[in-house]
Amino acid sequence: MLRIAGINIPDEKRIVISLTYVYGIGNAIASKVLKEVGVDENKRTKDLSAEEENKIRSYIENKIKTEGELKHEVRDNIKRLREVNCYRGIRHQRGLPSRGQRTKTNNRTLRGNVRRTMGSGRVKTEKT
Repeated sequence: MLRIAGINIPDEKRIVISLTYVYGIGNAIASKVLKEVGVDENKRTKDLSAEEENKIRSYIENKIKTEGELKHEVRDNIKRLREVNCYRGIRHQRGLPSRGQRTKTNNRTLRGNVRRTMGSGRVKTEKT
């Protein structure tokens, strides 16, 4: 089983898909990594040789920010926005969408499924 940045990569999937299990690697970056290393995208993870596994692992660990390092950077960026008290930082503090989405409807995920209209969320009573 291939292990990159502390994440177990699934054996039965194509390598281009299984690399996306690592936080910070999407489809585009996975394809780019495999092209740089010289591995076929259609190969299954279990079919990789030890040399190919080491090439992929070293490339990702040395040249791409993933997992903890990337999460720290994102957290620090949000912290900086909050300290500066810019609009986006205030939206993060309040737990609201920060990229211009409408908030009259369609933001229940961020608000925690809070329903604020009169009839919504009411428990149905049985008629006797």
